[in-house]
Parts: sequence; structure tokens; C-alpha cells
Amino acid sequence: MRKLACLLFAAIAITACGKKGPLIYPDLLVPAAPADVSAQQSGNSIKLSFVLPSKDLAGRNFAGLTGVTIIKRDEPAGQSPGCSTCTTDFSPFRRLNLDLLPPDTRRYGNLLVLLDGTVQNGRAYTYRVSAVTADNQDGALSAPVAAVMVPAPLPPLLQAISQPTEIQLEFAGLPPGEGAIAGYNVYRALKGEIFPFQPLNREPLAGNRFTDVGLERGTSYIYGVRTVVRLPSGVRVEGGLSNEVEGRLKDDE
Repeated sequence: MRKLACLLFAAIAITACGKKGPLIYPDLLVPAAPADVSAQQSGNSIKLSFVLPSKDLAGRNFAGLTGVTIIKRDEPAGQSPGCSTCTTDFSPFRRLNLDLLPPDTRRYGNLLVLLDGTVQNGRAYTYRVSAVTADNQDGALSAPVAAVMVPAPLPPLLQAISQPTEIQLEFAGLPPGEGAIAGYNVYRALKGEIFPFQPLNREPLAGNRFTDVGLERGTSYIYGVRTVVRLPSGVRVEGGLSNEVEGRLKDDE
């Protein structure tokens, strides 16, 4: 018995002297806030985009996300803003399941893009986003982002010229009711599919032409273009989608 007691004491002593990590409060074990949150008018919708968090509030890697919660504030445009960090004047907007996203939401890696069509001209909309864990816990809320809806700029006119190794697009925007044309965004999809929510170009194109290369022979593509307008306030908005055109690499002559 004495020998057994000594062994137990030694085991307890070793355990007690083991290295322990820093104490982490439970409040820090939830996902950090989504990053790069933005809201921009796109036609008659608002395009809300954000990057899902990969860490918790303690800075540790986190991979247990299953959904997203979005809250929204709706108010007349031009109204004096209230408390930007308060949530009492926000309403629940969406509770997204990452494994079953609705048609108005697309995922590109950790980037989520949602088109909110429940908006009206002359109103301002503010959004805040949080990630959701498998046990239904909401993470930290993002900083608020806002967009004001104005009459959508008119769509540009588009034509496609197919070549053996590339497809050339030419487009012309119509003068906006207010502001100035800041460029164009080009969208492409396979024939029979829906346009993605993200354009091919990273920044609005300054010119009226775009050359699409690296395409598969024998495949038909459809294209659409949106005019980007800079309003007098400095905010940029996307106009309506142009006429759709089809392109396909020509056979070598």
C-alpha cells in the first residue's frame, strides 16, 4: 500500500508541474468578425460581400463555421445617422447555412457575396455580419457598412467579336443622370449558366474594350457588362446589366 501511495503521489506531482497554457475566457472562443465587409449598389440590388473568419477572438485558428447571420437597418436616405455600433435599430435579415446557400448568395472560397433585392430607391441600408458555429453560437459582429439606393444607371450597349484565340468585347455606356462614368465591369458565364456575382476585372475598366483570352475551344460563353458610375458624393454604383452577347473561339483559318 505504501508503494502504491508513493506512485500515486508522484503521478499527481508530475501532472501538477506540467506546463499549462494561458487562460482563455469563454467569450473569446467564438469566431472573429468577418473581414473586408462591403456594400455597393448593383443595378436594382445591393451587393453585400465579406470574408469568413478563420480565427476566433483569441487569435487561434477556427474551422468550425456552419453559417452566417446578417442584420440590417433600413432608413430614409439623408437621415442623420444614429449610433453606428448599436444593434437595437437593426432587424434580422438572413441566417445562412454555408452548406445550403440560396440562389442570391454565392461563395468564392472564403468570400461570400449576396445580392439583396429587397431594397428601394431613396433609402439607406446598413448591414452587420457575424459567423455562426456548429453549436449555433454567433461570433463577433462586423463593423457596419452602408449603401444608399439611387435610380440605377442605364446599362451599356455590348457587342462581341470572336477570333481564333480570343473574344473581343466592345461596349458603350450611356450618360448617367448624375455623376460620371468611372469605368465598366465585365461578367462572363458558360452558355446556359447564370452570371457570377463577381466581375472578371478587379477594378473598373477605363476603356471601352476588353479582350478575353485563355478560353476553351468549342465552348460557348455569354457576356454582360455593367457601367460603374461615380456619384457626386464619391460613392461608386453599378448600373443595370447590358444586353447579353455570346462568344465562341473561331476555328483557325
